[in-house]
Amino acid sequence: MNAALKLGDVREAIKPVVFERDLQIISNVQVNGEYRQMVLKAPREMLEQCRAGQFFHLLCPQLGGENPYLRRPMSIYGFYPDKGELHFLYKVTGEGTRALAHLGAGDTLNVLGPLGRGFTIADNWQHLVLVARGVGLATLAPLALEANRLGRKLTAICSARSDDVLMSVHYFRSLGANVVTVTDAEGTSSIENLEAIIEGLIAEEGVDAFYTCGSNRILRLLQRIGEKHEIPGEIALEQQMACGLGMCHCCVRPFRKEDRVVNLRVCREGPVFDMQEAMPW
Repeated sequence: MNAALKLGDVREAIKPVVFERDLQIISNVQVNGEYRQMVLKAPREMLEQCRAGQFFHLLCPQLGGENPYLRRPMSIYGFYPDKGELHFLYKVTGEGTRALAHLGAGDTLNVLGPLGRGFTIADNWQHLVLVARGVGLATLAPLALEANRLGRKLTAICSARSDDVLMSVHYFRSLGANVVTVTDAEGTSSIENLEAIIEGLIAEEGVDAFYTCGSNRILRLLQRIGEKHEIPGEIALEQQMACGLGMCHCCVRPFRKEDRVVNLRVCREGPVFDMQEAMPW
């Protein structure tokens, strides 16, 4: 495999301080028919520890008849030390996120983080391709900001059921990304079409690295294309968690490591992993 895949030493060196704080909510609004965006006022020292791909463990309140017990892991959608803001994008799917949706400006939310290991961008990766679907694009948004800061070329392939629930398209474009949208409604989101788009990018422009989050079928596709063309990549994995700190081993998943399978904690050794080591589910 490409030597650039071996990034364990780089990620091992990044050991941020973890904070547990009550943060004030600036806004918590609906952004389309499915997703909400929450903006929190956060201290600069916390935000300066954040990295693209990391997450926070949120203590969801007991509101609106909901009684969530465990914290909920949520990937960072944006962190802005100069503005003192921490952003999350989420979809209301259960009692934890339903409780979050009841919070408004001026309320407080207890957060624990930043947690986990984030994405890496090797020095020789000049053209980065992001491929994700739905809320998985939220995890990749800070990576796009970092790519822009480093002056890297960026292509974002955004997939969704329909145009009205496509996420982060305008944000990616504002960062200079070439954005390709595919939807179920238009019949353009099939694996066959995605493969044709990506193969076209490789042939016409060259691709140095892939990034994705969440989708099993997209993971399989990028693994196959990456192995074929020797293109490295990383995936941010989603998993149920209890502690978020690596103590409870609730989030263990199997990974390929050379000629063997090992069990790793998504919250501690991840949530970002080498794409070729992740095992489809």
